[in-house]
Amino acid sequence: MKPTVHPDSDTASANITKRIEELADWRGETLARLRELIHAADADIQEEWKWMGTPVWSHDGIVCTGESYKQAVKLTFARGAALKDPKKLFNASLDGNTRRAIDIHEGEKINETAFKQLIQAAVKANTEALAERAAKKKSKPRV
Repeated sequence: MKPTVHPDSDTASANITKRIEELADWRGETLARLRELIHAADADIQEEWKWMGTPVWSHDGIVCTGESYKQAVKLTFARGAALKDPKKLFNASLDGNTRRAIDIHEGEKINETAFKQLIQAAVKANTEALAERAAKKKSKPRV
């Protein structure tokens, strides 16, 4: 599936594609597959390029980031601690109050169905948080 391109994300998408190509090994293949799954899970997800070179996928806020290291590809979910993870995909950053991550090492496979469900849950959490902030802002008395 080709990534959804939004007007502000053309450069970000190109940068992510370039990063995948530069990796030129199992990490690039893994990041490319995860990118496909992210877009399959949410057709409205936007790609961003932040923090001096980190791929970011957002929908009503950051859903996850995709970092590549020598030994792993890491997907860090901004609201991961609040998400149900019945298939136990989260295997890193487990002691924080907010984020959770999935580290994928060479040769490892991810449960693609569970991963897409996790993306959808993260989008839902972002959308609900955005609606809650909007409701609070609307209910504040104006002086």
